[in-house]
Amino acid sequence: MADKEAKKNYGSEDIVVLEGLEPVRKRPGMYIGSTGPDGLHHLIVEIFDNSRDEAMGGFCNEIEVTLLPDDMVRVVDNGRGIPVDVHKGTKVSALETVMTKLHAGGKFEGTAYKISGGLHGVGASVVNALSSWLRVEVYREGKKYYQEYEEGKKNFDVKNTKVSNDTLHGTITTFKSDGTIFADVKYDWNRVVSHLRQQAYLVKKLRIRVIDARTIDPKIDTSSVFYLKELNLEVPSETFYFEGGLLSLVKFYNLKETPLHKNIFYVEKEANNVMVEIALQYTDDITSREVSYANNTSTPEGGMHLTGFRTALTRLLNDYARKNNLLKEGEDNFTGEDVREGITTVVSVKLRDPQFEGQTKAKLGSVEARGAVETVFGEGFGQFLEEKPDDARSIISKVILALKARKAAKAAKDSVLRKGALEGMTLPGKLADCQTRRAEEAEIFIVEGDSAGGSSKQGRDRRTQAILPLKGKILNVERTRLDKILASNEVKSLVIALGTAIGDSFDISKLRYHKVIIATDADVDGAHIRTLLLTLFYRYYLPLIEAGHIYIAQPPLYKIKKGKEVNYAYSDEEKDKIIGKEVKIEDVVEEESDEVEMEEAEEEDEDKEVESKRSMKVNVQRYKGLGEMNPEELWETTMDPVRRILKQVSIKDAVEANKTFDVLMGSEVLPRKLFIQSHAKLAEIDA
Repeated sequence: MADKEAKKNYGSEDIVVLEGLEPVRKRPGMYIGSTGPDGLHHLIVEIFDNSRDEAMGGFCNEIEVTLLPDDMVRVVDNGRGIPVDVHKGTKVSALETVMTKLHAGGKFEGTAYKISGGLHGVGASVVNALSSWLRVEVYREGKKYYQEYEEGKKNFDVKNTKVSNDTLHGTITTFKSDGTIFADVKYDWNRVVSHLRQQAYLVKKLRIRVIDARTIDPKIDTSSVFYLKELNLEVPSETFYFEGGLLSLVKFYNLKETPLHKNIFYVEKEANNVMVEIALQYTDDITSREVSYANNTSTPEGGMHLTGFRTALTRLLNDYARKNNLLKEGEDNFTGEDVREGITTVVSVKLRDPQFEGQTKAKLGSVEARGAVETVFGEGFGQFLEEKPDDARSIISKVILALKARKAAKAAKDSVLRKGALEGMTLPGKLADCQTRRAEEAEIFIVEGDSAGGSSKQGRDRRTQAILPLKGKILNVERTRLDKILASNEVKSLVIALGTAIGDSFDISKLRYHKVIIATDADVDGAHIRTLLLTLFYRYYLPLIEAGHIYIAQPPLYKIKKGKEVNYAYSDEEKDKIIGKEVKIEDVVEEESDEVEMEEAEEEDEDKEVESKRSMKVNVQRYKGLGEMNPEELWETTMDPVRRILKQVSIKDAVEANKTFDVLMGSEVLPRKLFIQSHAKLAEIDA
């Protein structure tokens, strides 16, 4: 139930001003992380979070987010509405204060909001500062209050008008991100939907609607209605509403997994003024999925709450196994790595004045969260193990298997590292290493086969570029334990070459090359090998991806000779552009190397007779693999740092990436078939 006194007393005195707004446009990255896609989408998150905080306080149960034409966004909630009375400190409306003053909000004193995701109170004002245009409307006490801004500056004082429905309450914020600040103002529908779905799981009984109305007639007055659903638009939309909280979220994450126990553990309880909510379920996977939140803000780097959970989980499972003779005397205890294998868990805490590390709030530093999680989870999960003995034994059996696999993997890993040491730390014989020992300027090309290896070794810059050719397709490491992986000679060579070790011995500081470049052929086999390598890096070298060390080379598809002129094309579109629209191509059959006769009509000169058509020879060579290129071609197209094209591998959404690898590389055929059918139109076919 909402605090009636808080609702009654929510006014301008709850808005605390810390400083002005001006620095935001000068240094936007300080406030939203970047001016790329992440920063752009963060604007939606900031406005949405204000509405969500109203829901967390019990004052709102419905939020609508709409993508509008002309790259505008509209966020609506049925909360209390931003205060509009005159603020004592600024002498202007509290609404204007919130929208134009940095560090002004209702979340500092803990009176208007007991719990909120906001930390610095910069949300609304930062969005306003980084928008070329913004309009905010507040419905309170039978009136609509509104104000418009350009680049954070008001166009007029707060105005108000009476509304026919005097029970209507809430806030509508419509904004257009500034195209002079953001490189590309284009919102990703799937990204927006994914975030809002996640938030709906985190706030029970909150209805979140997201609408893609970018195709509607811009002349439609969207400010004439409170919710856009009232317009009955025939546009894509999604509505999310969940009763089960994190329990429902764990079910969602495990839709394509095989659970080891039927009952999902779930607990929600307060301890030491910290609300703790945890759900978990083990699957037959060998990887773990640990997702954490603090005040509904994702904490991808974990923090005190996740530390408390891991500590309690390890202690509880060891105690249970010892107590029930599932671990014999003299046998090693389970480690944290053992007990987390195959787990899907979501840990969420809600507390006053959370201490995050940095504006991006990636890690929770509040010490009290650790103790609260240990207490609540310790009591709840201990009871779960006692009351559900079948589930408990399934979990312990999984952990014992993980312990045995860890020992086998350690033996295999030590063998690989020891072999390298006994051989004087010699690198794999097939590796053509570079001369520099400075990792920051060194790069390694992982190529496919001896043929590509030969060309690339001859064409490289020996000082900074190393070449590692792989024979055939490496092992699919998805759902494969480390001891089996290290039995593969190709993987073993790669592990030794990188220098970081693998598993619990992994040390990124020992990485020998700061650019690890996957350079496979532009055919089906090359794509498969690239996917296998990406699976290996994702499962066992994730820090390399997160640090931006993994790249994919883009070799050309075509070499085009027009007379003495030579060009390279990296796509069919680029090939057509190079050949030229004025050239008529007849009966083109693309093989490894085709000479195509083309006729080019000379422009008619008014002072001369029309010249006869002349024949022009154009040679189009289609590359099937790097081995077809001579060393000079390979250098100037794929390896020369000045001219080459590299794609840096990154992960926008770890959970979605994990699910995709599960589908594409896992043992289940049906999910992979459905995925391919659903995404077939997005595939680049190499016939």
